[in-house]
Amino acid sequence: MSISVENYQWESEFARRHQAIGHAEGKAQGVAEGKAEGEASAILTVLAARGIEVDGAARERIRACADLERLSDWLIRAVTVAAVAELFDSP
Repeated sequence: MSISVENYQWESEFARRHQAIGHAEGKAQGVAEGKAEGEASAILTVLAARGIEVDGAARERIRACADLERLSDWLIRAVTVAAVAELFDSP
């Protein structure tokens, strides 16, 4: 007999509580990753709209960043930089 994890009913309160905690943590992580992907996409969109060329390494660095504060800073800077290298320079 095969039991689907999605339909499994946890038997103990301990198991139900920790399953709920894991679910909440996974959801929060997914939301944070989604926000980071959105910020990275916005940065690349602003740079493209301004005609600023983004090489593969810079594109990967932007897309790989998970720090929302840094991404927000880069997005603000993307509006005024003359070249993508300036985006990464310390303020």
